[in-house]
Amino acid sequence: MSSGSIHELMALSVGLAMKPVLSLTVQVVLILLGILSLLAFARDGLQFFVLEAHAGDTREPGAVFRDCTDCPEMVVIRAGSFTMGSPEGEEGRTNNEGPQRYVTIAKPFAVGRFEVTFAEWDACVADGGCNGYRPDDNGWGRRGARPVINVSWYDAQAYMQWISTKTGKTYRLLSEAEWEYVARASTITPFYTGETILTDQANYDGTYTYGPARRRGEYRKQTVAVGSFPPNAFGLYDMHGNVWEWCQDAWNNSYDGPGRPDDGRPWLSGNSRLRVLRGGSWGNNPQDLRSATRNYDFPTDRAISVGFRLASTL
Repeated sequence: MSSGSIHELMALSVGLAMKPVLSLTVQVVLILLGILSLLAFARDGLQFFVLEAHAGDTREPGAVFRDCTDCPEMVVIRAGSFTMGSPEGEEGRTNNEGPQRYVTIAKPFAVGRFEVTFAEWDACVADGGCNGYRPDDNGWGRRGARPVINVSWYDAQAYMQWISTKTGKTYRLLSEAEWEYVARASTITPFYTGETILTDQANYDGTYTYGPARRRGEYRKQTVAVGSFPPNAFGLYDMHGNVWEWCQDAWNNSYDGPGRPDDGRPWLSGNSRLRVLRGGSWGNNPQDLRSATRNYDFPTDRAISVGFRLASTL
């Protein structure tokens, strides 16, 4: 109901008092009709407000979604704070994992549930994106479900550009801080699995051991299909092992340097000729899979142990 209609009803109600020729009953009925109309308007206005509020709400943490049929599944990650880096006594620690620092990520964001697969990369190429590049799968078979390999940091950027254009959303690589935040998933142990990790929890060189278990396992010598092992507490798969994952950041030799952001943004000052890698791979020993382990490579390099995972700004 328009505001003009309301004013007309109010005027009519006032006018009734000036026309005694109408019966009191008729006046009361008309006044009641005016009040009911006002209530209906208020109800409709409230309903509209609530619908608008719901339309602007973000997805709840843990929600899984896709922005298109060929897009990777994404998981909403809650905002939070954590201690980045490893304590000095952690087995396998290197100096580039310190000094430990406190990072606060103020807003929720979304992360790929899995590493980007060959099937998802091939969809990009089929749609005219990713510079038409078709990476080799090293003859390992099951191309579709395995994480894409032989992709450089620049190749990953091309994929981000394609999917951002396709969906109208902002897709990107994770910052190094975001990566460790979601890998830890609220844990403070070397792995999100605890003090140790086993080959039924991740894909790595199981001829090596780590932590109190000291139990050898399988060495598969290649990637496996994404999602082959249990997820972490944030619902993310293969944060440890399978393939190294590109991050957006330039390389810094430690966390003690100028321009270091502590809010989850990528650290872009430093050696921009190198880009950060995280997570370890099928060919690494378990200490290289720790949540704090850092690695790097040239952004032009392609390797059979390197892939990537998406992030999205909500």
